[in-house]
Amino acid sequence: MEISEFQKRMYDLYAHNDRRRGAAATTLWLVEEIGELAEAIRREDMENIREELADCFAWIGALANLYDIDLEAAFMEKYPDHCPTCKQNPCICTD
Repeated sequence: MEISEFQKRMYDLYAHNDRRRGAAATTLWLVEEIGELAEAIRREDMENIREELADCFAWIGALANLYDIDLEAAFMEKYPDHCPTCKQNPCICTD
C-alpha cells in the first residue's frame, strides 16, 4: 500500500469524525497512543507494540487529513534519499 492509499483509507473511514473532533483533540488521541506504545515497549510486548504502532500511524494520517497535507509528498521533501541534517546516506549524525 502506498502512503497516499493509506491516507485516503483513513479519510474515507474517519474524516467525518476527525473534523467534528478537531485538530487539538485529534492530537491528544495521538499523544495517548504514543503513551500506549511507550508502555508496550517498556513491557517488550511485541504484539502490543505492533498494534500501537499501527494506531499511531493512523492518528498521524488523521492529522494530515485535517490539515490537508499529503504525507507522502511531505515525507519525500523532508527525507529525499539522505538525512536532512548531515545530508548523508546512511546518516552519520551522533544523535
